[in-house]
Amino acid sequence: MKATAADAAIDLRGLRKTYRKGKQTTVAVDGLDLVVPRGEVFGLLGPNGAGKTTTIEVCEGLTVPDAGSVRILGREWRTGHDDAIRSRIGVCLQETKFHEKATVRETLELFAAFFPSGRAVDAVLDVVSLREKAHARQSTLSGGQRQRLAVATALLGDPDLLFLDEPTTGLDPQSRRQLWDVVRSFKAAGGTAVLTTHAMDEAQQLCDRVAIIDRGKVIALGSPTDLIRSLGAEHLVEIDGEHFAERIAAAELTALPDVVAHELSPARVVLTVRSVHTALPAVLALARQRQVEIHGLATRHATLEDVFVHLTGRHLREDSKS
Repeated sequence: MKATAADAAIDLRGLRKTYRKGKQTTVAVDGLDLVVPRGEVFGLLGPNGAGKTTTIEVCEGLTVPDAGSVRILGREWRTGHDDAIRSRIGVCLQETKFHEKATVRETLELFAAFFPSGRAVDAVLDVVSLREKAHARQSTLSGGQRQRLAVATALLGDPDLLFLDEPTTGLDPQSRRQLWDVVRSFKAAGGTAVLTTHAMDEAQQLCDRVAIIDRGKVIALGSPTDLIRSLGAEHLVEIDGEHFAERIAAAELTALPDVVAHELSPARVVLTVRSVHTALPAVLALARQRQVEIHGLATRHATLEDVFVHLTGRHLREDSKS
């Protein structure tokens, strides 16, 4: 889906940001271009230091870029439109601290006071399923309830654009699903959401499109389905055993029918394949021929994490500020 600067929720051109500490210079964002149309749930994925958090903070107006243009909902920060932009965005940071003795309702009423117009506190309590906790103090809330409260504060101004930075990190499965429902409802009402996450199932469930960022640049962009298809195959065969690397050559795996790529180690082989039905019998026959003892075997569909590993060679990890 394409969008122009006039109708995009976010339009970044040549974005660059460096951090200097003593004589050391770190390039966090390196000439990044990105356009997010309105009405999408858009995901930013990447490893530690990739530039995700810095990019989000620039969009939120919290960080000033060194170079490039930043247009949020058709306006630019620091050109006299800051208040207009802030009134139309909602922000949920990686971690939000509230007054421990304040109740849920008191916290929301405090935040609601910052918006001349917006959503009613009771309405937002219902959206995030915290109505029964309205009079509970912060100190009594679970991690999932606190995070839903953080999202609630971001929704009070009835934003057009919602930023969610690692919103479900550390949450139990039920709390994660509840937050997913909040994001889906926000999109269904016409909102645009930008999500950073390390949870690939979360990105696949929620995002219309994702951008994989590494070393401050976008290295892949598209829908989860399209990015998975870009691997050239949609299935993986994983085999655990002994002496794989000693007794089977990499070239032999590449030559197997419908094998697109492989990872070979002494105790494991992972094949990316077009067809499990043709590749699996072939690799099992090769293992028998080379007297490789197999201890475990699994087949699965390719995922966004497989795309990430293919592009960067690194598994997604819990992020620090980047």
